[in-house]
Amino acid sequence: MSDARPEPVGVRIARARKQRGLTQHGLAQRTAYSRSHIAQVEAGHKVATPAFIAATAGALGVDPADLYGQPFHLPDRAERVHSAIADLRRSLVTVEVPPELAAPPRPLSELLSELAALRQLQELSRHSQIGTRLPALLEELSWHAHETGAPSAWRAVFRACEVGADLCRKLGYHDLAVNSLEASREAARHVQDPNLPLLIPIRRSLLLSAIGLPQPALALLGKAIRAIDHSRKDAREVFGTALLRSAVVAARAGDRTAWDYYGQAAEVRRAARDESGTHHGVTTGFTPGNVAIHGAAVAIELGDLDEATRRDRQITEQTLASLIPERRAHHEVDMARVHVETGAYDKAMKRILQAERAAPQMTRFHPSARTVVAHLVDVRRTLPEPLRGLKARMNV
Repeated sequence: MSDARPEPVGVRIARARKQRGLTQHGLAQRTAYSRSHIAQVEAGHKVATPAFIAATAGALGVDPADLYGQPFHLPDRAERVHSAIADLRRSLVTVEVPPELAAPPRPLSELLSELAALRQLQELSRHSQIGTRLPALLEELSWHAHETGAPSAWRAVFRACEVGADLCRKLGYHDLAVNSLEASREAARHVQDPNLPLLIPIRRSLLLSAIGLPQPALALLGKAIRAIDHSRKDAREVFGTALLRSAVVAARAGDRTAWDYYGQAAEVRRAARDESGTHHGVTTGFTPGNVAIHGAAVAIELGDLDEATRRDRQITEQTLASLIPERRAHHEVDMARVHVETGAYDKAMKRILQAERAAPQMTRFHPSARTVVAHLVDVRRTLPEPLRGLKARMNV
């Protein structure tokens, strides 16, 4: 690793724009952003929001990861997660082609316990531990699935592929995230559960939205919503999660129908009453707390920072405590973005540090968290010790 500070996002955007022969005015014509907004982002005076990156990546025909500078490299042991990517890429092949294992696989019961442990690590965003353990687990699960054809084994393969897709998306390996979702689709074919395959387009919509394709993402979500089997016990969870995802995708595109999607999701959650909303774990997590933080997220993506702040104030500490660490950290990062945009830099630093305490690796690898920290570093004449430490841990 180099000790040099990674290249700012704005510099990467400017280079990609120039490589395609576009002026700032030309890029503005291809996006919903003004030339002055683009100029301020490129100069580092404004934070590059996820919506801005998605629109710019779509207009320039590049992967958002290229604009962010992913995959990010950290100066600590979490860095080793990147070495597991090649192993994961190979293990995904075993979903379609039975693996040839060097040793007998562990019993399925033991593998299911290992999968449950990895899904708990997923809630904590322990990327490095997941990366180390997932490839071998996926290969052994695939062996049992091919050997026995048991739906329970194939469901486990599906869950393992989901974990892989989530990890790859967060690290910026978007091509491998797509491969993981395709592998999960193959596994779902063998499971007699009509709602299980619908989790795939819910995940794919994130990837489509990230590359500036909100309308195809919404169409995919709409198709999934229409296909839900409402006689299944997980129907409300899948339905509500698809609505929440639709709300965020629409908001990121500047479409105020996002509030309609959000209102429907909130109503579904209220109707569920005592249902936990966690049949599918971290994949959905359709809980009251998660619905609440999505309200703030929708307001943020629509650029309504006052509404986001109002909704944040209504979220109690008890509600935040009910969230899994990953979701709590995500909300803290979102609110740090709000405070940076409004110039409340001390509040932004406080929220980003709270995010790191909740889910350290998720925060250090999160593109928005890194852009917030980089901006806080740039606007400070002298760095407070907490910010100095965070800058070093993130290598920004």
